[in-house]
Amino acid sequence: AMLDLPFLPFCALLGGLGFLCVAFVSAWCQHWRGGFSLDGSSRTFNWHPVLMVTGLVVLYGAAALVYRLPQAWRGPKLPWKVLHGSLALAAFVLAVLGLAAVFRFHNEHGTPNMYSLHSWLGLATVLLFSCQWLAGFSAFLLPWAPAWLRALYKPVHVFFGSTILLLSVASCVSGINEKLFFSLKNGTMDYKQLPAEAVFANTLGLLIVLFGVLVLGALARPSWKRPDADSPDSCQVPILLLEH
Repeated sequence: AMLDLPFLPFCALLGGLGFLCVAFVSAWCQHWRGGFSLDGSSRTFNWHPVLMVTGLVVLYGAAALVYRLPQAWRGPKLPWKVLHGSLALAAFVLAVLGLAAVFRFHNEHGTPNMYSLHSWLGLATVLLFSCQWLAGFSAFLLPWAPAWLRALYKPVHVFFGSTILLLSVASCVSGINEKLFFSLKNGTMDYKQLPAEAVFANTLGLLIVLFGVLVLGALARPSWKRPDADSPDSCQVPILLLEH
């Protein structure tokens, strides 16, 4: 049996872990990869891992856990729907900006796009994410979806939500490994000799995996689920708009 842990301390721990993920990827790109710029150089590429980790992993994980907050168990679901959708949308925007950074870097240097498994997996994750957000917005925030359709779609939405997080973690970890192989193979110390940069980036990968595992574990805990999760929605956005 899983330990009966209170959610809020766990949430604080997870928030600290998410902060570490963002801090580690930012420090890696700043200290070892030369920092950040928008000039199309390798420093433009450095925005890619930072934005992807921040958006697809940390913000997306936070969005997934909105309905696990005890405060979300009382009253109408509309404010929590808006928060859930807004966090997911912010994560998507950061992911798109991260893709734009890597495509610009490749195009500026004549590097082919979309040839590696990492790139295929990452683009598939973002495309699936966009479909997930649009479907969720249409089903749960717009008025034309009847209650039976929302109830039918909800398990699908939950399943693909967890799947996207898994794909995001896999994309980030594979990207870290790929970047290390490309960056260290011609350096003063090969990746196989485990220089300080490799140790730091590998640790970043482990932090990302741990964050993803803990989020999925929180989603799977029955005691942390909203008790009235299957009840009909109490209000819809357009209904509120019509009242004005």
